[in-house]
Amino acid sequence: MRAINAIRMGGMELLPLVEGGKGVAISTGITAGHWAACGGVGTMSAVNADSYDDQGRLIPQIYRGRTRRERHEELIRYAISGGIAQARRAYEIAGGKGRIHANILWEMGGAERVITGILEQAKGLINGLTCGAGMPYRLSDIAARFNVHYYPIVSSARAFNALWKRAYHKAASLLGGVVYEDPWLAGGHNGLSNSEDPQKPEDPYPRVLALRTAMRGFGLADTPIIMAGGVWWLEEWEHWIDNPELGPIAFQFGTRPLLTQESPIGEAWKRRLLTLKEGDVFLNHFSPTGFYSSAVDNAFIQELRHRNERQVAYTTERIGEHVAEYGVGPRKRLVFLTPPDLARVLAWEAQGFSEALRTPDGTLVFVTPEKAQEILTDQVNCMGCLSQCRFSNWSQQDPEFSNGKKADARSFCIQKTLQAVAHESDRDDVIEHNLMFSGHNGFRFGTDPFYSNGFIPTVRQLVERILTGR
Repeated sequence: MRAINAIRMGGMELLPLVEGGKGVAISTGITAGHWAACGGVGTMSAVNADSYDDQGRLIPQIYRGRTRRERHEELIRYAISGGIAQARRAYEIAGGKGRIHANILWEMGGAERVITGILEQAKGLINGLTCGAGMPYRLSDIAARFNVHYYPIVSSARAFNALWKRAYHKAASLLGGVVYEDPWLAGGHNGLSNSEDPQKPEDPYPRVLALRTAMRGFGLADTPIIMAGGVWWLEEWEHWIDNPELGPIAFQFGTRPLLTQESPIGEAWKRRLLTLKEGDVFLNHFSPTGFYSSAVDNAFIQELRHRNERQVAYTTERIGEHVAEYGVGPRKRLVFLTPPDLARVLAWEAQGFSEALRTPDGTLVFVTPEKAQEILTDQVNCMGCLSQCRFSNWSQQDPEFSNGKKADARSFCIQKTLQAVAHESDRDDVIEHNLMFSGHNGFRFGTDPFYSNGFIPTVRQLVERILTGR
């Protein structure tokens, strides 16, 4: 394998190995600190990170506010406290080696307030900010205010071009690198545009080359690009390394650090990773953010898929073929379906899916009474974890704090499920019935000899293996 040389990133010579940020208590200060201690970039998540009391015990994120706005303020306080706690842990473990980055999602609730609050109280502990899930124009402003480097996450040259021209050119010296996150290979939320087909992956090389070409036009020929998504063995990317056409390249590992001894995920989750097969990771469009996301195709995803399939269009008056009467809700308010759709509805009701829930798109979805109650409860308990949420219709913009649409029962409460899988993933039923984000290479745990006989490495052993190849 080609030798892996250090590159200059964020004002320091570093191994071109970056730990990918995974939100809601998965990329912790412990994992980030150990990755940085190996000479690379460790990434702690600043998305609802865990915090601890004076005895080091986890503080459960319990919401007592009576309104969404009150609970939203609680969420921001939890997030700031947790981000500071994780930054301190990472800094202590790293021991001055490598770099510590904080990862935020621009579409998370109160993103700017959260990262500002963390940086104000964790000065000198965080070296860089990575940010995606949206168009984070103000990322460079925040970085300049606190004199830290910033690393926008994009999935195309076009996205970076827009960010640079609108804002980033004003803080060019602090741009530490650009993360290219492949929308077909990366785990979690992905940046597929409306013009891209989720079923037709594109080769990342030309897309990254286009990004480099755009960056050269802005005088950023020496600014590293960080390849994220689909990276497993570096020998599979040898033609990228020291390639003058691409310029300086680093590689981000998001999925592989899940299976380390320092990883906080439970034993059931780790066992599941070792048994994934090719195709078990599913690119879906169920997220309340409106983005595509990549997750394990477990019972949780399958229920959402079947729920969306039990869906028919309706009208409030007889129009065209919509002539079949159907009563919705306890008062049986009359709507009109097509006769074939009415036959499908009656079949679903016979199977127990007797509750019809309206969607913002003029359709009805059919679920069991128990699922309908769960959906309603989750919507009522919303704490505004996203800037906008299609599941609960929350928006952080006043005065209405609503996105102006009906709550969409085809989605789910992402805060609830990610908190559950983060903190209870030592149970098989929890990982089967909650959202498990994963990159599409997750199946390789089961085929890679490095993990034979259930071997789980330390972060240092993983980094050493990545550097030395197979």
